[in-house]
Amino acid sequence: MSAFDNVAAMAAVANCRRPMQLGRVASTLSLLFAALLIAVPRASAESEPPARYMQRVAKELVSAANSGSQVAFADAIRKHADVTSIGLYSLGSYANRLAQNDRPPYYSGMINFIARYAAKEAPKYPVANAVVTGQTEETKTGVYVDSRVTLRDGTNYDVRWLLVRRSGGYKIRDAEVLGFWMSPFLKNLFENYINDNGGNPRALVVALTR
Repeated sequence: MSAFDNVAAMAAVANCRRPMQLGRVASTLSLLFAALLIAVPRASAESEPPARYMQRVAKELVSAANSGSQVAFADAIRKHADVTSIGLYSLGSYANRLAQNDRPPYYSGMINFIARYAAKEAPKYPVANAVVTGQTEETKTGVYVDSRVTLRDGTNYDVRWLLVRRSGGYKIRDAEVLGFWMSPFLKNLFENYINDNGGNPRALVVALTR
């Protein structure tokens, strides 16, 4: 386990405001990307509604979860997540201090960080059933897609996805499960790490790409 993994685990505990098991807190990031495991026919991103888009994206997550491959998860996240917006938001007050030439490795490192947790934790939460339950009206903020996931042990999770329009289609901007939104979780984790390492976001880039 790397130094940054230790920081991630401590941050998960520090941010826990509910009587949840540590394993579930630590796996929040992976569940956000791996919980909605549904396979449906592929459709055009420009013509499909947000709920169908989420179902289509889940095909790739199914394959990634079944393979347990960090690379597969990273590929799905890179393709479907609004990486730039998530990454800059997660830097919080340090966003403007990140040099332009450090941004590509930072985004890549963030993707791999999430994918590593997904690949590690997803097999511990095998899905028995998942259903998209609806979507909201789209606003300038985006559109929310709701789903319910049932694990094989009978546990249910309501997962809410925030989608935003990008390049004629949709990207995942955020997701919520177990009372945690992904972006604030990452923001708190990354800001704390930078603060504990001299206030230089370069330290985070080094940790994520190590």
